[in-house]
Amino acid sequence: MKAVAIQKFGGPEGLAVIDVPHPSPAAGQVLIATEAIGVGGVDAMILSGALAGYGYQEGHIPGGEIAGTVTAAGDGVDPSWVGRRVWAFTGEGGGYVEQAVAPASALVPLPADMSAADAVTLGSSGMVAHFALRHARFVPGESVLVRGAAGGIGVMAVQLAARDGAGAVAVTTSSAERGERLRKLGATHVLDRSGEGDDSAPAAYDVIIDIVAGAGMPSLFAKLNPNGRLVVVGAVAGFPPVDFGMELFAAFRKSLSFAVFSADSVPHDDRRAATAGLLAAAGHDVLESVVHEVLPLEQAATAHRKMAAGEVFGRLVLTPSGS
Repeated sequence: MKAVAIQKFGGPEGLAVIDVPHPSPAAGQVLIATEAIGVGGVDAMILSGALAGYGYQEGHIPGGEIAGTVTAAGDGVDPSWVGRRVWAFTGEGGGYVEQAVAPASALVPLPADMSAADAVTLGSSGMVAHFALRHARFVPGESVLVRGAAGGIGVMAVQLAARDGAGAVAVTTSSAERGERLRKLGATHVLDRSGEGDDSAPAAYDVIIDIVAGAGMPSLFAKLNPNGRLVVVGAVAGFPPVDFGMELFAAFRKSLSFAVFSADSVPHDDRRAATAGLLAAAGHDVLESVVHEVLPLEQAATAHRKMAAGEVFGRLVLTPSGS
């Protein structure tokens, strides 16, 4: 079957379409005929080589979430999963394939009228945004800033903060057109990438959700209210300076909090329940799935070029040619 693997760390040109054997589900796993594959920032970080120290090596097949139909079940798995359409978290990767294995513990049934593309657009992005806001101890009435709001996690964080009663939802983004789209999703204030551009925006925030990190991350401490919380959920601009903690200590009297958040720290049952809730909410038009574009699996490199160029609003989705 066809798969896309990282042949060489670096840019999108390091991705290659290869042939791999058809997998079989081991005990506790299912086999899924893939209909849609989410393309995320973590895939780009793995491709860059930035996470090589975490065990990702050249030859790795990216892709942490898929949607499709279960075609086989391994030992110990309820056989009633076979034939059902599901969203699945594949774990350490392995999703850029025509058929994928996933733990049965990571499956969420799809609502009857939900497309596979919508499922992978809402799935992990929404789940990360949901738990990031919880990690930040967000409560209704507080002000929230989402930095880098046009990507999959950012789009979901804006919607969830607005839905759950934020007093203000400010966003940073790269263009007025994107800002208007984010307003329609719940943003109340639109800022440029430097955090300027809206004189009516709060001077500081109770919660900042940062998907960008990079060299500009330390400046966010100055944009927090006393007892404010900054939670970093991504690093699309790379890692922050090694001395970023000096900015936190400079604001010592404000009792600020800094945290990073990874969904790996959330128990499987909680992840699955949150994802099921998000898919159900989308089915009732409470949340919107923002699919930027659906591309064939063989065009994974094109998808990564679009991400690297900052062209994507929402989520890019790959689909095998036979789906």
